[in-house]
Amino acid sequence: MVIYYDSVEEPQTAMTSKIYTRTNLVWIPDNEEVWQSAEITKDYRTGERVLHLRLEDGTELAYSVDPTALPPLRNPDILVGENDLTALSYLHDPAVLHNLKVRFVESKLIYTYSGIILVAMNPYKQLPIYGDAIIHAYSGQNMGDMDPHIFAVAEEAYKQMARNNKNQSIIVSGESGAGKTVSARYAMRYFAMVSKSSSNAHVEDKVLASNPITEAVGNAKTTRNDNSSRFGKYTEISFDRRHQIIGANMRTYLLEKSRVVFQSENERNYHIFYQLCASALQPEFKPLKLGSAEEFNYTRMGGSTVIEGVDDRADMMETRKTFTLLGLKEDFQMDVFKLLAAILHLGNVQIMAVGDDRSLINKHLDIFCELLDLDSEPMAQWLCQRKIITSSETVIKPMTKLQALNARDALAKKIYSHLFDYIVERINQALQFTGKQHTFIGVLDIYGFETFDVNSFEQFCINYANEKLQQQFNLHVFKLEQEEYMKEDIPWTLIDFYDNQPAIDLIEAKMGILELLDEECLLPQGTDENWLQKLYNNFINKNPLFQKPRMSNTSFIIQHFADKVEYKCEGFLEKNRDTVYEVLIEILKSSKFHLCADFFKDNPAPISRFGSAIKVKPFRSSLYLLMETLNATTPHYVRCIKPNDEKMPFEFDSKRVAQQLRACGVLETIRISAQSYPSRWTYIEFFSRYSILMTQHELSLSDKKKVCRTVLQRLIQDPNQYQFGRTKIFFRAGQVAYLEKLRSDKLRQACIMIQKNVRGWLQRKKFLRVRQATIMIQQYFRGQQAITATALKQTWAAIVIQKYCRGYLVRKLCQLIHVAAVTIQAYTRGFLARKKYRKMLKEHKAIILQKYARAWLARRRFQNIRRFVLNIQLSYRVQRLQKKLEDQVGDTHAFIQNQIHCELNICVINIISSLFEFFFFNRVLESHFQSQKDIYEKEIEALNFKVEHLSQEINHLQKLFRKENDINDSIRLEVSRLTSENMVRFKSLIICCNIYLQVTVFLCLTANELHVPAAPKEYIGMMEYKKEDEGRIVQNLILDLKPRGVVVNMIPGLPAHILFMCVRYADYLNDADMLKSFMNIIINGIKQVIKEHIEDFEMVSFWLSNTYYFLNSLKQYSGEEEFMKHNTPRQNKNCLKHFDLSEYRQILSDLAIHIYHQFIIVMENNIQPMIVPGMLEYESLQGISGLKPTGFRKRSSSIDDTDAYTMTSILQQLSYFYSTMCQNGLDSELLKQAVKQLFFLIGAVTLNSLFLRKDMCSCRKGMQIRCNISYLEEWLKEKNLQNSTAKETLEPLSQAAWLLQVNKITDDDAKEICECCTSLSTVQIVKILNSYTPIDDFEKRVAPSFVRKVQAMLNNREDMPQLMLDTKYLFQVTFPFTPSPYALETIQIPSSFKLGFLTRV
Repeated sequence: MVIYYDSVEEPQTAMTSKIYTRTNLVWIPDNEEVWQSAEITKDYRTGERVLHLRLEDGTELAYSVDPTALPPLRNPDILVGENDLTALSYLHDPAVLHNLKVRFVESKLIYTYSGIILVAMNPYKQLPIYGDAIIHAYSGQNMGDMDPHIFAVAEEAYKQMARNNKNQSIIVSGESGAGKTVSARYAMRYFAMVSKSSSNAHVEDKVLASNPITEAVGNAKTTRNDNSSRFGKYTEISFDRRHQIIGANMRTYLLEKSRVVFQSENERNYHIFYQLCASALQPEFKPLKLGSAEEFNYTRMGGSTVIEGVDDRADMMETRKTFTLLGLKEDFQMDVFKLLAAILHLGNVQIMAVGDDRSLINKHLDIFCELLDLDSEPMAQWLCQRKIITSSETVIKPMTKLQALNARDALAKKIYSHLFDYIVERINQALQFTGKQHTFIGVLDIYGFETFDVNSFEQFCINYANEKLQQQFNLHVFKLEQEEYMKEDIPWTLIDFYDNQPAIDLIEAKMGILELLDEECLLPQGTDENWLQKLYNNFINKNPLFQKPRMSNTSFIIQHFADKVEYKCEGFLEKNRDTVYEVLIEILKSSKFHLCADFFKDNPAPISRFGSAIKVKPFRSSLYLLMETLNATTPHYVRCIKPNDEKMPFEFDSKRVAQQLRACGVLETIRISAQSYPSRWTYIEFFSRYSILMTQHELSLSDKKKVCRTVLQRLIQDPNQYQFGRTKIFFRAGQVAYLEKLRSDKLRQACIMIQKNVRGWLQRKKFLRVRQATIMIQQYFRGQQAITATALKQTWAAIVIQKYCRGYLVRKLCQLIHVAAVTIQAYTRGFLARKKYRKMLKEHKAIILQKYARAWLARRRFQNIRRFVLNIQLSYRVQRLQKKLEDQVGDTHAFIQNQIHCELNICVINIISSLFEFFFFNRVLESHFQSQKDIYEKEIEALNFKVEHLSQEINHLQKLFRKENDINDSIRLEVSRLTSENMVRFKSLIICCNIYLQVTVFLCLTANELHVPAAPKEYIGMMEYKKEDEGRIVQNLILDLKPRGVVVNMIPGLPAHILFMCVRYADYLNDADMLKSFMNIIINGIKQVIKEHIEDFEMVSFWLSNTYYFLNSLKQYSGEEEFMKHNTPRQNKNCLKHFDLSEYRQILSDLAIHIYHQFIIVMENNIQPMIVPGMLEYESLQGISGLKPTGFRKRSSSIDDTDAYTMTSILQQLSYFYSTMCQNGLDSELLKQAVKQLFFLIGAVTLNSLFLRKDMCSCRKGMQIRCNISYLEEWLKEKNLQNSTAKETLEPLSQAAWLLQVNKITDDDAKEICECCTSLSTVQIVKILNSYTPIDDFEKRVAPSFVRKVQAMLNNREDMPQLMLDTKYLFQVTFPFTPSPYALETIQIPSSFKLGFLTRV
């Protein structure tokens, strides 16, 4: 086939001589391991026919080579173990095989990309990589951002469906036992998890529940697999416009019906039969008259009725449970089990030969007929006889025993086939949906290419289907490549590649193999041999893809895309016909068992004149429908591989793997990719990786694209070895390895230079120390020689002179210091004496002043007391006069007496109170009396006016007295005397009033100086409202309130305090209905505002704070002793009087917890997209880059990465959270708990991503992670949150970063790892060690023996065997009781709240 593609060029000879040099590695063929590695020991020169090699065991080898076809080169160690096979620079069969082996055996990684294919190796072991946490980790991620996984493929399909609104397909294929069924099951589980609907229909559970049922009736144990799918299945999972699952539909292909009646050695029938036999003793199954599986021919034929580690009885319970989940009730289940039991009993029907052409059936047929409600006599007759219809008559002919057995088995296969289709149909009905399907994702679980020692009709159909799928795959691969090259503006030329259309034409074209088979089936005397002869006549020497075996006349060979396969023709016609005699079908139609009768009434089949139903082209039509569906979708490919036939965990059989890679088309895809530009780098990646090869001038340029072009043109002379796209650079095979070699050489030269200078510095330092020591030795040696008697005398004389001289100098200095000290003491003592005298003088004067002041005050106090006594005497005399008047004056004078009595009492009380206040403030009044004199005079004038007014009233009373003729003169005299005394009293009253006014005015003027609170009106901390205003309060104070307008210059929790003041008012009124209504409307209002602003961090934070303050206010003023002990006496007076609100406190507590959880969710949703880019991907350390070559799956397609998140983004987001919480007055303890939760999320998400990204597990990345952790710790210190225990949540991540940096070679290293990594589980430690990836050639991989050593040391550790941390885990939140320091009486409502209808009480 010819298709547009990029050009192919042979490597230049100059490049060859540069690459095939000493120390480089090549691959040579090996009989055991397929390929083995060898090191070149001598540079190869162009044209030589011998390559000098050293094998891995040290053997020297002179290997003969063809100069035009040298052995394939081995990739540098840095490129080995890549996530994507297309990232390998040298792309060929041995490189692919070695990369898979390293990942599978050493790193324990079962998934690897090969371009658009996911290669899945069956580990034959349960791995902790399929939990819900893994699903959440892959959800929303790009396919190249994480390690290869079936979840990554499922996420890519789901994302493309949601983004492009186009149907998707996931095609899972592979040999039996390779893990196809499990992979398809995990893909469907992923869709069910990430697209859960909000309805209660549990559609996702029903979709997943269909798997156990189809596996029970369609899977069986084979020699290669204990749970082998013996049918193909295409499951369409339907989604609505919101991309939520609404239903599913299942289509099946090519059920292996022959397994019902025949199993090879060590194989089993379908699982459902053994599950039924294992449950035979249960009461509901006793009518089926079953026994153990060993009692039935159809279940014991393979000699293996039990699978190790499988409990058939428990599986039966699971099957029935899933039937029920799908809505298939007990009646339906029992009907299915009755048919299955009937098939088992039919297999036990014994047919005995009566003659050469007659047969006889024994009595075991009765149970079969009883279960299906059939008449046993006709069934017995027509199992042994057949009806032949001719044009003139109908002949009944007995059958031989072999014919009768074939008829019995054909009937069993027919019944099971209908039952299988019926179960699938009922499953589809259960998965039907009422809504309209918007898109769907199909999961195809189909058998891969098969070749056995004996291949028959089933293998022929399977390989035919794989030919069609491979053709579809080839076209899709080239379509994607074409789109990629067009998007990057890469030029195309023409290329030929292998196309399997001729093989497909051989099978399905006109007069092809299938058409000749159908034609032979229509002939009365058609046989397998006649059909084979037709194939020989039509295709031998005419079609190169068809061959005849040399040693066989009953077989034929077809050259498939994967391999040659020899098919044995025996049974082709019988299996294509699927013969069941018409009479037997009529008997089953007449069954009173409705399910059995419906099978054959609803499925009429064409009848031949020989009385048998013929199956015409069912598989071809279903295959055409499948291909039509796949071509209308975007496909995604999963190729499952069996690593070995012994089912040993993590054992790699190179021959078997290579065979399967070839069969599933992976190697063919690699071969085609190798001819193009398989290695692709973004400009950013290339610049970061190979900046070491750039000159200073090139690094100074700002245009990175231009820099990359200049560098490549300088390093690789042949421009055909690379192409510049719009966002990527495309390299031919081997060019990246060449660049890596140049980079390694440059680094090696730099290392040598550094070593040279360091060693030189060390040697110079050593030389200088030796030189200094030598000089010292010389000095002492020379000094020793110079010592003489004269020198000793001179030395002694010098010492004596020095002694006396030094003594003289010291004495002179001592005398000088003594004189100075005495002088300083004299001046100091004089100063202190003068200071003391001045102080005594001041105290003496103060005592004299105090004496005169106290005497004056004592005299004033005496005068005041004397006036007080006189006033009391006056009062006493007035009372006596009043009593006397009562005796003498009648009712006429009562009015005057009462009036005088009241005025006098009031005046006396005022005078007494004024005097007491006067005595209290006497000293203060004296100091301010003169300054207030003018004010007092004005008040005295007012009092004089009042006295005059009273005098006028007295005159008026005197006139009234005169008018009374019956009053004697004595009374008149007494009145006049009282009048005169009253005048005296009024004068004293004026004096007392003056004093009272003076005190009052003084207190008003000096209130600020004395700090005496002036409260013209006293409040009691309540808000008066009307019941009809409750809605307005909630609307204005809760629903319409904006946090940003409240937090500025307001006390924390102001809305909560206002709400509580309203609650106090309802409690003050003792109105239970009013209080209950108000509390309910508050709670509902808070719930509503949270629901309306569920993603608004500021609003949720604001109402978390206010709900907390409101809850604390209910506790603080509840009247309970444990809460009151922190209150002030004034606050205790404001406690609730009539109602116990503990029930509402519990409701508010639950609401606060709900708001806190939503508060955490909002913060997590905001910060989570930043965590992996900022903590893992961003590289802030200069000179440290963790980038490595990547393959088809790219993490970046842009040269400018300005929008990427960095560590600064995380810190800024944390600071925003912190400042908002502080502004909203969130309690410090709650704030610490929130920060702890955020830090746990950062650590967990980063660590989980590290576990799932092998490319991030390097020493340099460990340094970067540790640096980022230090930034977080500095942030905690800056915000004074060190005691929030948030730092401890990062301990697992910190230990993982340390583990990446520590040495991993010796036993001591292993012991240190076990001792230090206490926060990591054994699974996590082993995962990091297995995933450790060197970034440069100077780093070494972790040896598998070291990993096993660490694992053995950790065996005694008791921890959870889970890999991922639960990012959804929430620490238990506690709401501490913190009493409010604000008095309710002082709280005022801002006008911005629009609560003018409330009144402070």
